[in-house]
Amino acid sequence: MVHFLSTPHFLCQATPGAGKTRLAAALASNLFDQKKIDLVLCFAPSCQVVEGFRTTFAEVLGKRIDGFVGAVGGAYTYQAMEHRDETFWQLFDEHRVFVVFDEIHHCAGHDFLLSNVWGQQILQRIQDRAAYTLALSGTPWRSDDLPIALARYSSPEGELICDYRYGLQEAITDGVCRSPRIVLLDNQKVQLTETKEKESAVKLFPSIAALIGESPITYEDLLRHNDVMEQILGLGCERLDEVRLSKPDAAGLVVATDIEHAYQVALALEARGEACHVVTNKTSGAQQVINLFRHSNNCRWIVAVGMISEGTDIPRLQVCCYLTRIRTELYYRQVLGRVLRRIGKKDDHAWLFMLAEPTLRRFAKRTAENLPDDLAVLTQIESLSSKSHRQCGEVGIKIRDDDESCVKFGPLVGDVFIDSCESSREAQPHYQVNFSSHYRQVLLGL
Repeated sequence: MVHFLSTPHFLCQATPGAGKTRLAAALASNLFDQKKIDLVLCFAPSCQVVEGFRTTFAEVLGKRIDGFVGAVGGAYTYQAMEHRDETFWQLFDEHRVFVVFDEIHHCAGHDFLLSNVWGQQILQRIQDRAAYTLALSGTPWRSDDLPIALARYSSPEGELICDYRYGLQEAITDGVCRSPRIVLLDNQKVQLTETKEKESAVKLFPSIAALIGESPITYEDLLRHNDVMEQILGLGCERLDEVRLSKPDAAGLVVATDIEHAYQVALALEARGEACHVVTNKTSGAQQVINLFRHSNNCRWIVAVGMISEGTDIPRLQVCCYLTRIRTELYYRQVLGRVLRRIGKKDDHAWLFMLAEPTLRRFAKRTAENLPDDLAVLTQIESLSSKSHRQCGEVGIKIRDDDESCVKFGPLVGDVFIDSCESSREAQPHYQVNFSSHYRQVLLGL
């Protein structure tokens, strides 16, 4: 509140899962109590997050923000901004409006020409017209290096200026977030067999990283490999069994690559006797499916494609299997945040399982940082260039090998078909990937 005495805008970076929505609702309540505002409007990137805002604000304020008669405001998606009529925007001229922007990094731009559509709406319709604005983000940077709308950057360094930061370390210490345990699965003896015109060639690789870097096999190929999925899902199911001994309603999330892959994962889970829901942007009544899962005790798993990566609040999620092809740090941290929200005194740990792919391994090592500052830097705001990434030290690494009987799964055998760069008239090579029982888990934790 003291901050608003000097400037009407506040930017808060809080680690995913820390409770940014409740912070916004508490601030709105305070502003209403002090009679500094008449209305509150909230904008968020998805319908799921909007619904969460409406629910949380109703709990804290004791009043609705559904935009109907008798409400003290409304909550909308960023997409909806460009479809509001002039009557809606006149609210800023006739009332003192407090505006909350969730995950503000989706809105880019400091000037109209270098902004995305959502950023343009903020600059044109809201900036300098709202009584107060609050911007929230768990990952306040953009992959395209554009500046964030309403954000301030230092000069000449171009560093993002946050008015308040609440990192993962602080959230764990305060008992707000669970401490993550990140398990990267690797294999020390991978065999790749290439068959072409009845001739075969076999090559061995000492790691998954070497296989991806030195062969035609891609990371996405491995995600679709049935036996790779079995290996990661097996570890996730095993961990969820242990967690549910003390938390009977605990659940797991699988982040899949696309819709076809999601149903492939669902079949693999069902083959293990696991009940699961699948939710994608093509799922009819997706929000109802998510709400059903949120309050269910019996269904243990939900498989999602782009629906539960950001802002969606399902506190019983405690185990996650990362099987998506997306490898940006922003997306990775948002997914991790889905299993970090703590709901009890003894609710200490969250678990994330993924392949030991080099990019993901680098992200995992950086998790202990409150904010990867290099990602939130514009070296020159005018030219929108970015600073190169710095390397960070390792965080509490423990390596466990199968030779010590840590992972008790059989060998993986599967086929991967890859188009050849040669002429279509020539025979296409066939690749077969075999994983030995020499698995190891690299465990990183805070």
